[in-house]
Amino acid sequence: MWKLPDRSIICVDMKCFYASCMAMLYNLDVDEVPIAVVGNFEQRGSIVLAASPAMKQQFGIKTGNRLYEIPQHPSIRLFEPKMSFFLTMSMNITRLISRFVPKEAIHVYSVDESFVDLHGTEKLWGSAEETAKLIQRSIYQQFKIKSAIGMGPNMLVAKLALDLEAKKTGFAKWGYKDIEQKLWPIKPLSRMWGIGSKMEKNLNELGIYSVGDLAKYHLKDLEKRYGVMGAQLYYHAHGIDFSTLGEPITKGQISFGKGQMLMRDYTTKGEIETVLLEMCEDVMQTVREAGYVGRTVALGLSYSRQTMKPSFYRSLTLDEATNDTLKIYEAIKKIFYAYFEKEPVRQIAIRVSKVEVQHSVQLDLFDEQKERRQTLAYTMDKIKRRYGKASLCRAISLTKAGTAIQRTKLVGGHKR
Repeated sequence: MWKLPDRSIICVDMKCFYASCMAMLYNLDVDEVPIAVVGNFEQRGSIVLAASPAMKQQFGIKTGNRLYEIPQHPSIRLFEPKMSFFLTMSMNITRLISRFVPKEAIHVYSVDESFVDLHGTEKLWGSAEETAKLIQRSIYQQFKIKSAIGMGPNMLVAKLALDLEAKKTGFAKWGYKDIEQKLWPIKPLSRMWGIGSKMEKNLNELGIYSVGDLAKYHLKDLEKRYGVMGAQLYYHAHGIDFSTLGEPITKGQISFGKGQMLMRDYTTKGEIETVLLEMCEDVMQTVREAGYVGRTVALGLSYSRQTMKPSFYRSLTLDEATNDTLKIYEAIKKIFYAYFEKEPVRQIAIRVSKVEVQHSVQLDLFDEQKERRQTLAYTMDKIKRRYGKASLCRAISLTKAGTAIQRTKLVGGHKR
């Protein structure tokens, strides 16, 4: 029988982070003033990235709404994102947390969320729960940003406690004994962290509608159908997670991806292919720098709202793992040609998964240019690292359809 991890892990989430940052910057009360952070004022269809509690309560505007949906009202304050400022705030909050624990005990999960291992801090700050609440109070006192904290014996349970309870109550502590009562009733399945809409649909077809159904399903059947992921789903439904801090909770499921919202409708194959190649270039540079090659590529594409066409997300597995930009681009184009419905496109995402560490370049008797492309790719990566991504680009990026050069001026896809 396994010995289950039993550490004091917390998952700290900054509430309404972007809106709270802007409220602090302009000396506003984030709880009283209706605030919305909008991607781009010049695009009426631009997305609301964050909304203050007052904006949600008074006007029904929340993250994901569009600029044109925000009513004209004198009390509403609108801001464009200041991504450099947000990142600075995130780093400052991490520095504050490092006053309570060693730096290696902190794993920054996103700009507004971190995991912290409180194991061993009892002699310094009291119990783990007292330390968690002390960190929470300190963040508010210094930055006027409210937070929610989930605590658990491992990263998974801490995250579940955060998402399913603490975001409403401010703080929640779960143990293994709480899983059956608090986690198993959860449905639909997509409410559980780690289960997307596609997997939810697949599980529903097996008669699995709640986390409890998943926990009681036969492990061998899940493994047979979904492999390692099936076993992972089963154990996660029991709150079991052996990941160490900083390691992906879905252990072994490393992938690399990129998505972007286009600033206008892209209507022709040529325009869309331009963006696809730019995105492949960007993602594969990351893959190469990480020392990986990938075998499965996926393309997600969403059409303009006016078309009423459903989006698609399809994948393709290659015969050989690669980090060659053009090989990945050709695979992405195959998916694109097979599923594109010749309607205006507004959002694109690509992902490379089933990755493995690159040990050497596999020579190919039928592809004499393979080694040359590999050398060229690494040379280009080195130039971009030294002089910036805009220092070297493909000619297509200079066309009207290109977005790569403009996006080098952004942070996280938004203005600095």
